[in-house]
Amino acid sequence: MSRAFVKEGDGDDALPDLPQSPHPNYTTPAGREAMAARLQRVQAGLSAALADQAAGRVPPDGLSAAHWRREVRWAEARLGSAIVVPAPVAKPQRVTFGVDVELECEDGRTWHFRLVGEDEADAERGELSWVSPLAKALLGAMPGDEVPWPRPAGVVMATVVALRT
Repeated sequence: MSRAFVKEGDGDDALPDLPQSPHPNYTTPAGREAMAARLQRVQAGLSAALADQAAGRVPPDGLSAAHWRREVRWAEARLGSAIVVPAPVAKPQRVTFGVDVELECEDGRTWHFRLVGEDEADAERGELSWVSPLAKALLGAMPGDEVPWPRPAGVVMATVVALRT
């Protein structure tokens, strides 16, 4: 095989950067701490990969130094662009970032969500990205307001029951 088309080395440009969100990087204080912890983990991964590479070993996780460099660049960018939004101090009157929202759907089921940053969103834990369609529908709503909840099966109307910090 000709070596003309084989990329040499394992430099920073070996893998393209991971995409960054175009939205402001709002985060809760806990989300910022999680970002910092992630950066430490990926820096440790890079150090281990570089040590393996220097010793001529294949990393046990199979991930190259280029992979870890890309992860470090992404984590540094996210941490560097983080805008920490403290939790509301008083009982919220409207849905805003960081607020816990209780919703009741037309069928009587209730749901609890907390609006958080994109990097900390986790639907299983009820943490909803502030840029998700439901969060966008909820922002500014007050208890008693009906909001459209876009779902794969169609739009469901949901009532904001309560807000908590």
